Amino acid sequence: MRRKPIELAAVATAAVPGLTPTAVSAAPDDPADFDSALLLDSEGKRWRVRSPKHAEASARLETEFLVLRAFAPGIRAELPFLMPTVAGSVRLGSLSTFVYSHLAGSTRSVEELTAGPDALAREIGVALAAIHDLPHALVSNADLPSYTPNEFRQRRLNELDQAATTGKIPPALLLRWEHALEDVSLWRFNPCVVHGDLHEDNLLVDGGRVTAVTGWTDLRIGDPADDFAWLVASNEQDFVDSVLSSYTSERRDSPDKHLLRRAALSAEFALAQYLVKGIAAGDADMISEAEGMLESLATEVAEHGGQAISVEPLPGVTVSDAGAAAPGNGASAGAVPTPSVTVTPVPAPAPQLVVPAPVLPAVQVAPIPAEDPSAAAEESTREVSSPDVPSPDEGRNGSPSADDTSTAAITIIDVTKH
Repeated sequence: MRRKPIELAAVATAAVPGLTPTAVSAAPDDPADFDSALLLDSEGKRWRVRSPKHAEASARLETEFLVLRAFAPGIRAELPFLMPTVAGSVRLGSLSTFVYSHLAGSTRSVEELTAGPDALAREIGVALAAIHDLPHALVSNADLPSYTPNEFRQRRLNELDQAATTGKIPPALLLRWEHALEDVSLWRFNPCVVHGDLHEDNLLVDGGRVTAVTGWTDLRIGDPADDFAWLVASNEQDFVDSVLSSYTSERRDSPDKHLLRRAALSAEFALAQYLVKGIAAGDADMISEAEGMLESLATEVAEHGGQAISVEPLPGVTVSDAGAAAPGNGASAGAVPTPSVTVTPVPAPAPQLVVPAPVLPAVQVAPIPAEDPSAAAEESTREVSSPDVPSPDEGRNGSPSADDTSTAAITIIDVTKH
């Protein structure tokens, strides 16, 4: 059941004591998994509400809550970007809705990011390096997944077997991916802390600066190449090179020489994962879309060879047929470059606020009176985070962003009538 922004505002009053919404707007999010809204309260503070549509999405939000709680103030202070802070949560049936402090900045499309200034590419590299240099104890203490290179490779092989059973993956792609996964020399890397779901919709940008990183539902210790997959999928080599150069200079450990090869593999394999997810959800549109993207990828690989994802080419395939080697991977100077494959990322909603329909005169949103907490308890169980919640409008140095206009399109709602 889809929740409208005004309904989410009502839920937020149950999650955060004293919160009195005065304006509400829809917010961009993954529409298959979440309903989301931006709120403005009576004190001028901004909040974000995320409500899951199914149990798996709710579990992801609960995992993210544990992850965010693991980031102690001292660790957050060392990061070059801000992170979300959970202000409160409320359980509706079996699903948990969370309210977060608002973060300045806005999302940009891949095209906007790659066409942006070189300083922005360097900022993305710095952000990636900061994530990958986080202490391993942050993940292990939170009881989150941790994989050695061989464990990670075997996990991906298991996912490949699962995808193959659908009968919907082009055989040429199955052979290509299996060959890369069996190429042991490709999987020699130092595991590090990985965001796990990094893409353009989880980066908030203000001008040429990365202001915040969101979407912390898949934090783990694993392959750093996974956080580069969305970059490689853009097929904008100059942009990728700028990010990688900044990343390399900022990392405490030098990245391995096959990082971009595994990133290209991860970008391609994401289409198979999208197909499996669509089949599991019984979503005919997702399945059809995934099949179309897989067929397009198979055609590109057949015609041009695709990006180099293996150290050793497939048996019987020449260097030129296998595609141009990825930068930094020791490609032969005599190799014949060919067009890289176009890998289409999983579709994401456009980062544009949608103004809901005009509000009816009747009271749609009302705060939960402080003296009567039982009112919220009749419909949900209140879960409120630590009282040490920073001001949602604080920037890196504790002051509001003067350029923050992300709530300019919000709809004002009347909360004074009864």
